[in-house]
Amino acid sequence: MTADASGRRPLPRVIAIANQKGGVGKTTTTVNLGACLAELGYRTLVIDLDPQGNASTGLGIENRGLDTSMYHVIMHEAPLENCVEPTAVKNLFVAPASLDLAGAEIELVPAFSRENRLRRAIDAVLDDYDYVLIDCPPSLGLLTVNGLNAAREVLVPIQCEYYALEGLGQLLRNVDLVKRNLNPTLEVSTIVCVMYDARTKLADQVVREVREHFGDKVCRTVVPRTVRLSEAPSYGQSIITFDSGSKGATAYRSVAKEVSGGPAERTR
Repeated sequence: MTADASGRRPLPRVIAIANQKGGVGKTTTTVNLGACLAELGYRTLVIDLDPQGNASTGLGIENRGLDTSMYHVIMHEAPLENCVEPTAVKNLFVAPASLDLAGAEIELVPAFSRENRLRRAIDAVLDDYDYVLIDCPPSLGLLTVNGLNAAREVLVPIQCEYYALEGLGQLLRNVDLVKRNLNPTLEVSTIVCVMYDARTKLADQVVREVREHFGDKVCRTVVPRTVRLSEAPSYGQSIITFDSGSKGATAYRSVAKEVSGGPAERTR
């Protein structure tokens, strides 16, 4: 783990990236924030908890035919370290999902201590990382509950489009539900405005509205909608590997600095 300026080792940060809506840049944010934190020198683990496995393939990991995946960690309590794979980015690792995870929602229903499977797995490897980012599915099933129960904070990407806040109220209620019943330390720590289109007044209006509601939880950096960000996953690369000088790479580097610096960095 990386030491701070005083030589102390700060507590690892476990962050669930969540949004009840699909298609809002959640996985894009997980992959690229993870890559940029790793570029800053932080050992970072991305946990792909979404059965679609997009965070895994977006980091160059083929998620078919895996000997050990997050399915085995959640359902068979395999050690998390057994499924961790290195990526093309130094300091960045991924625990891949497989299609089997789709059935885990049902298989978990009768399981003992079903909400704590991921938390126990992460606790066993926590000393190896500075950041653990959990890419949650876009629904409040038992996989997302596992993600929220294992995390200490929640990062929410919000797209700068019509209906942007749709589902956010439900997400906040669900976070509160998990906090009251399972994980009393859980907080929404960060909100990132993504898919920003500077050509529209609507995008500015959404950003203003989000800032009014959530204050310094909202990153100063807004992530633009760009073709390069959309293309990078099809090459199995993060944006900093695919096009290091692009607007998307610059934006996510700034987001990583804000996340690692906390609210003080956002209000400078």
